[in-house]
Amino acid sequence: MKAGARGRPAGRVAAGIFLTRILGLVRERVFAHYFGSGHEADAFRAALRIPNIIRNLLGEGTLAASFIPVYASMLERDEEDAARRLSSVVASLLVIVAVVGATLGAVLAPIITDLVALGFDDPTRDLTIGLVRILFPMAGVMILSAWCLGVLNTHRRFFLSYAAPTLWNIAQIATLLAFGTWFAGWRGTELITALAWGALLGSVLQVLVQLPAAIRVAGALRWTLQLGAPGVGTVLRTWFPVVFGAGVWQISSLIDTQLGSFTGTGGVAFLGYAQLLAILPVSLFGISVAAAALPELSRDAATASAEATKDRLGDGARRVAFFVIPSAFVFAALGSHVVGALFQTGSFDVTQTEVVTGVLAAYAIGLPAQASVRLLTSGHYALGDTRTPVRVAAVTVVLAAGLAVTFMQFLGVAGIALGSAIAAYVNLLLNYVFLERRTGPIVGRRERGSIVMTLGASLVATGTALVVERAVSSGQVLVDAVVVLGTFGVVYIATVVLLKHPDAQEVFRLRAPDGSS
Repeated sequence: MKAGARGRPAGRVAAGIFLTRILGLVRERVFAHYFGSGHEADAFRAALRIPNIIRNLLGEGTLAASFIPVYASMLERDEEDAARRLSSVVASLLVIVAVVGATLGAVLAPIITDLVALGFDDPTRDLTIGLVRILFPMAGVMILSAWCLGVLNTHRRFFLSYAAPTLWNIAQIATLLAFGTWFAGWRGTELITALAWGALLGSVLQVLVQLPAAIRVAGALRWTLQLGAPGVGTVLRTWFPVVFGAGVWQISSLIDTQLGSFTGTGGVAFLGYAQLLAILPVSLFGISVAAAALPELSRDAATASAEATKDRLGDGARRVAFFVIPSAFVFAALGSHVVGALFQTGSFDVTQTEVVTGVLAAYAIGLPAQASVRLLTSGHYALGDTRTPVRVAAVTVVLAAGLAVTFMQFLGVAGIALGSAIAAYVNLLLNYVFLERRTGPIVGRRERGSIVMTLGASLVATGTALVVERAVSSGQVLVDAVVVLGTFGVVYIATVVLLKHPDAQEVFRLRAPDGSS
């Protein structure tokens, strides 16, 4: 597949994620307006943590890693009936997991709350328990959404699954505006409880909008638990190691929340605001490239095309760097403008902007590694290796926890983020070394040259934006953000175009998809 063709699936994934994330930022601005970093914000962030962990454990990433390679290889061999049976069995199993998980979550809410945020005071803990009981069934619904994603992605239908979460965001925005302003004027506990119900409703809508398209491409589904059907054993055998690996990383996320709960009121909320921004470039560019590459890498593996696998990974690494490295520079050096423009409203004041900016800057250090490792993990999965990413994750999570505990003594909440950022590079290095042993050199001279161009352009753009920041500061948060961030964007784009960066030429249509000028 030519470079331009490779970029198109990733572009569709990125478009869906972009739409979702933009509405996510709107949701967070409305959330910040009503709750700021008060105890309701802490409770809601903590209550969402476990459903999100379960979704990540049993949903999108893990199911894609185990299901897509098997499903894609069946379709590649024209085994459509077997592929249809496989998708039916997987869907049936996920329904059972969703129902059982939702039931257990409601019953075990107090224990779950203590696992997530042991440092909460009694009122915040009680509120969190109530929110967990409402939000926990959402995890089961999201698992079913992961099946839709796996099927649609394999059939090269990328946009819908990544755009569907917009409904989750819209449901929450509408809930806050309706009950916080338009109808009831609620505040505090009443409003945060209404928001939890809105999030649950949004998750149901997210599945319903994907289901017809998934059934249309997969064929008619039927309820079956025929575990002996072709491919099912392979999916389950690879799924459990992937789930374990995801579990290792979710433990890291859980540790971050636990540590944040001991930093005082607002600690968990500050982490949540910064994580939302930090995950944006990772989702838009790291996850989009990795998600689009996995089905094609699986097809390459099925046809024993090692050279194609290596080339696809190299192109993906260069493309991720082109977008994520400048994002990291913006968050590290100009983050106050991003945080202020998005969140500084209502209950979210300038002091909170400063704290979140510091946390975001710490996360920014690790963004290139966090985004790139998603692609390398897809490479391992496509080659049938689900164990290496697990082993690497286990090592780096222990490292991240140790660094977080150490740094938070000096840097507070930002120290937790810094520990995660440093550990991300260890994760990247180990995954790269082990993958390269099977594929040969992934990042060659051409990719290294492009990454150096990206770094140089990011430095030039950051320096120019800092000069403009000092020269034209107006004191108006939104105006300053537009001027400073706009300067960065214009200078970065101009620099990479002048340097003839291959991704800049392709993005701005300065060359044809096949590489000709």
